[in-house]
Amino acid sequence: MSMSRKIKVGLVQINNSFSGQNYFPYSVGILQAYAQRHMDQKDNYEFILPVYSRIPVESAVRQLESADIVGFSAYVWNFQISIRIAERLKKRNPGILIFFGGPHVPDRIEPFLRKYPFIDIACHGEGEKIFLSILENAVGGDWEKIPSISYLKKDGVLVQHPRVERIRDLSAVPSPYLEGIFDPLMKANPKEQWIVMWETNRGCPFQCTFCDWGSAVSAKVNSWDVERQYREIDWFAKHKIEFIFCADANFGILPRDLDIVRYCADTKKKFGYPQAMSVQNTKNATERSYQVQKILHDAGLNKGVVVSLQSVDRNTLKAIKRDNISLDTYHTIQQRFAAQGVETMSDLILGLPGESYESFASGVSTVIESGQHNRIQFNNLSILPNAEMGDPEYQKKYGMVLVESEVVNIHGELSSEEVTETQVLVVATNTMPKEDWVRTRAYAWMAGLLHFDKVLQIPIAVLRRLADVSYRDLIELFSEGTFLKFPGSSPAAFPVLTEVQEFFLDKAREIQNGGKEYVHSKEWLNIWWPADEYILIKMSMEGKLGAFYDEAERALSLFLESRAAPVPVDVLREAILLNRSLMKLPFQKKNLDLSFSHNIWEFYRSVVVGKPVDLADRISRYHINRTAETWDSWEDWARRVIWWGNKKGAYLYGNVPVEPEPELAGHY
Repeated sequence: MSMSRKIKVGLVQINNSFSGQNYFPYSVGILQAYAQRHMDQKDNYEFILPVYSRIPVESAVRQLESADIVGFSAYVWNFQISIRIAERLKKRNPGILIFFGGPHVPDRIEPFLRKYPFIDIACHGEGEKIFLSILENAVGGDWEKIPSISYLKKDGVLVQHPRVERIRDLSAVPSPYLEGIFDPLMKANPKEQWIVMWETNRGCPFQCTFCDWGSAVSAKVNSWDVERQYREIDWFAKHKIEFIFCADANFGILPRDLDIVRYCADTKKKFGYPQAMSVQNTKNATERSYQVQKILHDAGLNKGVVVSLQSVDRNTLKAIKRDNISLDTYHTIQQRFAAQGVETMSDLILGLPGESYESFASGVSTVIESGQHNRIQFNNLSILPNAEMGDPEYQKKYGMVLVESEVVNIHGELSSEEVTETQVLVVATNTMPKEDWVRTRAYAWMAGLLHFDKVLQIPIAVLRRLADVSYRDLIELFSEGTFLKFPGSSPAAFPVLTEVQEFFLDKAREIQNGGKEYVHSKEWLNIWWPADEYILIKMSMEGKLGAFYDEAERALSLFLESRAAPVPVDVLREAILLNRSLMKLPFQKKNLDLSFSHNIWEFYRSVVVGKPVDLADRISRYHINRTAETWDSWEDWARRVIWWGNKKGAYLYGNVPVEPEPELAGHY
């Protein structure tokens, strides 16, 4: 490269869009901020505007083709399009220097470099020092001085340089927000609604085998000073940033994290921004973690507290190196949030090493028992290249069966993109054979439909306590088709329940054979729905929800009879009717008043909040408010209730117990 002109540098970090908003390209922005602070001759370099969203490949190539050096930040959601852009750039300009970094660049690098010969340099680990060194040595082509890289020499020999030491003093890494790195980008895109990726610390002391976080930045947690965090929050407020995604692996692990969320809450109160903030809780959920989430909740900054678990099976936790994480603390915090009416969401991963159908189904039951009645997010296990789980020997040890699947986003639109992204899913292990994986996936969707979409949550919670049966037993009645095993039962007697069960099983087998994780509906907002939400919409729009409740009541009655459970028939009937009446549906313009022979609502709510009350044989009246929220089309209902209510589980109308009339006093 000639020094007669400035060296042009292009950077690419393509993120997914959410509700028409795009992330600032933080990862490449912080590289640029670091390089501009520390390079000796920064005036010799010109940074062109980064590519930050999924634009057509040719448009990206035109934006970058004048560059001398182009760096790509590669993730599972942008890898294929990044590869396509890089390949076309190299064909158009063979002299351009192309390097790739980020989590999707594998440590087992040789096959990667040979498959993609247009990539000149692969970067490993923390990127700031590597990027600076690439810029400083690119002119002379002296790659020997660049740490933490791999490349193929002209004769095809692989070269791998030793890893550079992590940056311990993060004050050396300036903020791309405060340094004005994104100012030209904002000026060039005045109509863009930006959302923020944010770091307050780096490092993760845990070594979960499915995650590459710890391998990416090693174990010790290093932090930026808190005053910098405050100034960044001020910047977010000034620029009217609605949403902050905090990328820390364990927010709440440090005492000062409480100060940070308090400052964020105070800033929102003063200026109205930021409006929401998402954090990843520290793994051992301590009192501090609870307080962090409580502050965010009280300030209206979170849309539901995430209480991640991944598994509750001890053998599985050991296999994935999470056995040093306290489950008891999770349960305690979950119950505290439930008692205060704070919505939470728990994560469980399906198909982890050591997990079986039995342990997973029982684990779901345990998590619900611990107070999680709002949402469990059931994630399919995917393989990240630099996680320990990405090692073929690890996969062989646990008998992992892998399948490549096209990436589609939950509630994302049908892609018209020229490039699709792919992921590698685990669809069986030596403890969860293929058919058991299908059963497990169907069980998870059924738990989602019945309990977390609230379709049968009231009778399930009531019967769990009264009949002394497990949540697992009640879910399996539907997911395993147990309703067909009672005398006189048949698919013809339970057509809707049979349709739902078979739909989940068929969809699970489709995924296992490489199909997409979600169900697309062109007529229902043209987006990808989780299978449980899809079947709820389908039953509702096809007028089958009433038949579903009738069949569910018969199935539960037969189940109780088979267990000789001492539950009065009218209690089951009233629980079903109350649940059915409370489901939010479109076109309902009148409020509803119900009178029952038992305090069904109070009994159910006591189970949900963990403050038991006795079931009372007394007249109980309820006023269901169906007019506070109304929806005049199936599309509006599907969007606002099923989609937007996903994390909060907001599928039921408001219900107010009515004080008894004076003449009914003798019933109490």
